[in-house]
Amino acid sequence: MYESKNYIAIPPGATIKEQLETRGITQKEFALRMGLSEKHISELINGKVELTANVASRLASVLGLPATFWQNLEANYRSQLQKVQEELHMEADMELAKKIPYSKMANLGWVEKTRKPVEKVDNLRKFFEVAELIIIDNLKMPGIAFRVNGGDEDNDYALAAWAQKAKCEARKINTKGINIPKLRRSLEKVRALTTESPSEFCNQLRDILSECGVAIVFVQHLDGSYLQGASFYDGKRIVLGLSVRGKTADIFWFSLFHELYHILEGHINHQESTTAEQEKSADIFARDTLIPLEKYNEFIDRGSYDRESICSYAEKIGIAPGILLGRLQKENKLGFNVYQDLKVKYKIG
Repeated sequence: MYESKNYIAIPPGATIKEQLETRGITQKEFALRMGLSEKHISELINGKVELTANVASRLASVLGLPATFWQNLEANYRSQLQKVQEELHMEADMELAKKIPYSKMANLGWVEKTRKPVEKVDNLRKFFEVAELIIIDNLKMPGIAFRVNGGDEDNDYALAAWAQKAKCEARKINTKGINIPKLRRSLEKVRALTTESPSEFCNQLRDILSECGVAIVFVQHLDGSYLQGASFYDGKRIVLGLSVRGKTADIFWFSLFHELYHILEGHINHQESTTAEQEKSADIFARDTLIPLEKYNEFIDRGSYDRESICSYAEKIGIAPGILLGRLQKENKLGFNVYQDLKVKYKIG
């Protein structure tokens, strides 16, 4: 017998067992009379195997009750068993749904707003494209390289939700086959876009990367994920997602090149998340691709960090001045409260 809060599923085997007890027949003798193994009879009584039409016919001969009687018992059992399982799965999913930032997702328009637990579960199952939410635990961030910004503790379910949204958005982009060598050759083209505004560079960036098999998407920030960006395989394409909430130029481009490094180095080929060493290497790559070390040292050696010097040198090396300013601030050459107007905030999406 199987039961949930509102349903009970009693297998036909319970009736068979009653008949055997009434008639004083052992399971061993019953198996001989049925022409079936003792194991099969045991599983039949416990509802572990289906009561087929053939077995129903045998039961009619041995126990005298018509085959339709047994077939109806079996049909009712299977129907009730499904309801029991669905209710148990729903109860488990309702508990898991409490760990998922549903209201924050709803505020972003990713799922419909509701306070009803069952509706939340149904909406989340559709969003994550799973039959049961418990399956998410087996799907969470497999082989995903991501850059995290602060936070005391990463919310795995927020990360999974953000990645799922990125995956869904990426499906809207047509990409060619994955071509890593071509992607590497395209880095200078991508870097050259740093001096343009989002309205100018977004489509160009999407086109450059799609030619290499990479679908770049800009996903709204989801509180609790602490993500700046993430990259992962989705079928025959690579998804590169960037969080876009109030992001300044220096952080945006740093995050982009950070993710590109993970893609170039094959860090997203594995089931495990990236290591601390890989993350550090990605940071160095992003930093030195945007401003090569020799160029940065050349500027530092000049010893002048005023607005005019920053703007003119940034123009000379072909990057937005906010990127150079961001590095100077990161390396404690300037305070974070100076020349903030040079750090343009992007509004994308």
